[in-house]
Amino acid sequence: MSTVKKLISMDEGLAKELENLSRILGTSQSDIVEKALDFYMDYIDGILAEKVIKGIKEGKIKVKDADQVFKKLGIDV
Repeated sequence: MSTVKKLISMDEGLAKELENLSRILGTSQSDIVEKALDFYMDYIDGILAEKVIKGIKEGKIKVKDADQVFKKLGIDV
């Protein structure tokens, strides 16, 4: 996977904590931020999944049988 540079702003206290963690762990600040974002996005995926499940249970989100969808799209399985 290719690397993309991003410029971010953060609270000064958080930036100092990031610097300290980087020094203590002997790893780059970029690695720490990347791992933290990856962890957070996994967490958010769980929240989104719960929201979808709730929507299905409440009837706000309709679920169709996969065979019906494949047939409508002309996909032979």
